[in-house]
Amino acid sequence: MTPSHPTDETTEVPVGGRDEKVTDDSRSGRPQTAAVVYNPVKVSLADLKKAVKKHQFSAGWNETMFYETSVEDPGGGITAQALAAGADVVIAAGGDGTVRNVAEALRGSTAALGLVPAGTGNLLARNLKLDLDHLDSAIETAFRGVDRKIDLGVVDIENEDGSRDRKTFVVMAGLGLDAKMLANTNDKLKARVGWLAYVDAIIRSLRDANGMTIRYDLDGTGKKSMKTHTIILGNCGLLPGNLMLLPDAAIDDGIFDIVALRPEHRIDWIGIWLKIVWENGVLRRSRTGRRIMRHTPEIKTVRYMKGSEIVVRLESPQDFELDGDSHGLAVAIKAWVDPLALRVRVPAGS
Repeated sequence: MTPSHPTDETTEVPVGGRDEKVTDDSRSGRPQTAAVVYNPVKVSLADLKKAVKKHQFSAGWNETMFYETSVEDPGGGITAQALAAGADVVIAAGGDGTVRNVAEALRGSTAALGLVPAGTGNLLARNLKLDLDHLDSAIETAFRGVDRKIDLGVVDIENEDGSRDRKTFVVMAGLGLDAKMLANTNDKLKARVGWLAYVDAIIRSLRDANGMTIRYDLDGTGKKSMKTHTIILGNCGLLPGNLMLLPDAAIDDGIFDIVALRPEHRIDWIGIWLKIVWENGVLRRSRTGRRIMRHTPEIKTVRYMKGSEIVVRLESPQDFELDGDSHGLAVAIKAWVDPLALRVRVPAGS
């Protein structure tokens, strides 16, 4: 069945760095249909159905469709099925991996992404300042919210074995130590203590020699070389624990915010930590703090860049991650921004 989508009525509203369109599908004149793509390890299907039943009929929507993720299909294939069945909103109920896979399948479509955060990081919901803890509120937003258009990152990956993949990310992608830390995360420990499991992974990752030399070309300005431990491309910048890794990142500005962490000695990690936690997380929040920052010398171990396309080639295969999920070893990537390519449901009036 081919999905049929009405012509949307839109209202211009200022969001972030530029105007974006927020869509009100309730004016389309026909009942809407939602689909839920859920990770059975992360959420209770019974609780989901109870909340959906409460809101779908009061909002005047059709019966909701449910699709369960699996190891074989973590969300992309079943999202395509939901679109073919006529879904106007696809609700991702799970962790960051589920959200990324659903968003990848929704890229460029007129269907919107709804969010039921149920993971460790919940990175997209966190950066959109959505409620992270209330299922009923998340489902209500999916049925009664409005659409906000955001950018997506698209990346072509050359793998260690010479094969190539094209992937999408909604929050961040990282090469080097950042991705190695995720690859070293103990899943059983993560299930018990959540985000704190990454502390254990960081400690284990720092035991190894993590420096790497990269050759990169940002927005076609020419090839450059840099020694670094990790390079992170960000569509938005907030991490769990209220850590602001990329303070100038906006989710709808058409560019990546990029950071390279380049410690020469282990003690340099203290300066990096102070930069991220103290300057980005505390000083930037007040006028006095910003004045202090103007008189504080920049540290060479943290380098920020901006651009809409970057090509990176590595001297040796390095770990690569997308939205907190390890992809494996890569030898080169080409990443670019697909501007306003995804609609996300947010509360009306937000």
